[in-house]
Formats: sequence, structure tokens, C-alpha cells
Amino acid sequence: MPLIATSHLFLIIEVAILMHFGIMLLLNYLKLNFTRIVVLSLILGVGITVMFGYDAICLLLPMLSQNEFTHPYGSIAIMIIVTAWTVLPILREQNSKIVNLQLLIIIMTVGIAIFGGLVHRDFLIMYILGLIIGFLILNYTFRQGKNYFTLKNIALIVIGMLILFGGLEILSQILNMEVISPLSRIDRMNSNQLSSIQMVMENTTLTGHAANSTYWGNATLGNSDGYISLPLTFVKFFGLPFPIFYGTLVSRKDVIDYFLPGIFGVGFDFGYITLALIMIWVLIVIIIGLKVLVKYKAERERGSKRYLGREALLTGSLTAFIAQTILGFFVITRTINGSGMLSYIFLSAMVVAHVVTTKR
Repeated sequence: MPLIATSHLFLIIEVAILMHFGIMLLLNYLKLNFTRIVVLSLILGVGITVMFGYDAICLLLPMLSQNEFTHPYGSIAIMIIVTAWTVLPILREQNSKIVNLQLLIIIMTVGIAIFGGLVHRDFLIMYILGLIIGFLILNYTFRQGKNYFTLKNIALIVIGMLILFGGLEILSQILNMEVISPLSRIDRMNSNQLSSIQMVMENTTLTGHAANSTYWGNATLGNSDGYISLPLTFVKFFGLPFPIFYGTLVSRKDVIDYFLPGIFGVGFDFGYITLALIMIWVLIVIIIGLKVLVKYKAERERGSKRYLGREALLTGSLTAFIAQTILGFFVITRTINGSGMLSYIFLSAMVVAHVVTTKR
């Protein structure tokens, strides 16, 4: 069996396998105690807030080059923030003072929402969704702690989201910047979604898509034509002879990548069989994460502090994985495509890695 991937799909599978085994080994090699997780989540939280802030400034100042950090690191931001929120009830159970720490986490949470929302509206949806899922999990695992998911908090989240979207729309009108307008993005998707769905449904097969359904006509592979891929820098770096969308051809890829949910995009490029297998894997990862969380909860309630750091990390990883799954597969493919897919595989590995725990 050749080790060099022969298509986008096999490259994705090989990278996923290597990343899952690598992170499983790394997570068990490193001694991730609770204190280190607290410090790491705060350092990374501040760092990613600054990164998103710089990217938002680049969007408003044309002389600076924009990086769009929200696409590759959007779900990672959710993991970091929810992990940070998870340490609060753990510290509260240990009777530690958390006022200053909680204020810092709130600032990071709001900052990422504002800066990330300026760059990508779909990130803001995923981010709010991630916070809601994270608070739901926290309410279950810390029943004796503070209840975050109250009607008041739900109302605040909804109002905050409406204010952010409204503010973006007003800002886009004042600055004449359609690129940050939520309404223009929604209109664009609505005007293209029906024709995109029709194209996909008419050409998707069990193993890929029909001939002549891609822009290169008869030269199509019928499977793994590059609509769904890892970052193109991967393909270029390894010199792999795969179909690549770049330049003006990106608009062709947007039919799948931007205008459709991932179930259509993955189904079109890889076929219904691969889509079914991927969805089964997604369910397995979520079930594994929830079951391990139950185990960590039981250990904590028995007075053990061994898994506190791993519990906080798993809560953040699982939350981000679920949020990215929902948005990517059921709203917009781009969330789980390209560099977003690399983050998605990373989160999957961060969840599955908890099934193995070494004894020291």
C-alpha cells in the first residue's frame, strides 16, 4: 500500500490518522495538570484575542494585509475560551478567588466575539453556538456550581449577537464596506444556494460526482477534485499532483465551499458513502467525548484531582468540535474546509486522545 496520498481524500485520511496518534501520544507524554491548563488557556486566550484584533484592524485599514485568522483558528478560539470558562467552577469548588480571573475571561470572550465577527460573520455564529454548547456542558458537569445557562444569559447572548450583527451592518453602510455587511452575505448566499443545491443533487453519486460537473469537464476525476481539501499549501509543499482551486477559479469552488452546507460539499466531492462514514465518525467522537467527561466528573466528585486539567481541556475541545460540526455540515462548508478542516481534525484528535490515560 503506497504511503503517499493519491488524492485529496487520501491525504485528509493520512493526516487525520497521523494527527490522532500524534496528539494521543503527546497528551499522555506531557503532564497537563490543572495549573498548567489554567495558565495555558489564559496565555493562548490573550494571544488569540490580540491576533483577531490585529486582523480586524487590517480589515479597516487598507494599507495593512489581512490574514483572516478566524478561518483556521476560529474553532480553536472556542476551545480555548470554553476551557478557560471551565476552570472557574473547578477553582470555585476549591474555594479559590476567581473575580479577577473571571473578568479577564469575560474580556477575552467579548473581544474575540467583536474582532472575529468583524472579519467573518459565520465565525460569530459558530462562536455564539460554541458558548451556548459549552455552558450547557458546564451546567451538567458542575451541577453544584454556578448555572451559566439561565434565561438571563440566553437573552444576553441573543441581544449581544443582534447588537454585533446590527453594528456590523451600520458600520458597513457608514464606511461603504460591503465586505463586512451581514445582510449582503446573506443575500449572496440566498441568490446562489438554490442553483448550487440543484447542481449538487443532480451530479452526486455514491462514490463522488458525475463527469462534466466540474469546471474542467471530461478531465474530472469524479472524486476528490479539490472542492474539499486540506490547505493548498500542504498540496504544494509536498508536490502532490492533485487538482487545486486558486486565483479566479476560487469563484467556481464557492458553489460548494461558500453557498452550501458541508453535507452537500462532502457528498459531492467524495460521494454519499464517504459522507456517511464521516458522519458516523463524527458521532463516535462526540459520544467518546461525552462518556469520558462523565468519567472525569465522577472522579472529581470522589475527590480526585488527577483529571481536573484534562477535564477542562476536554470540555473546550468537545465544545469546539460540536460547534464546528454543526456550522460546517449544516450551514456553510467553508467552516470545515481548507485550513478549517485542519483545525477540525485537530479538535477530533484532542477529544479522542482522552480514551488513553497513562499511569505515572
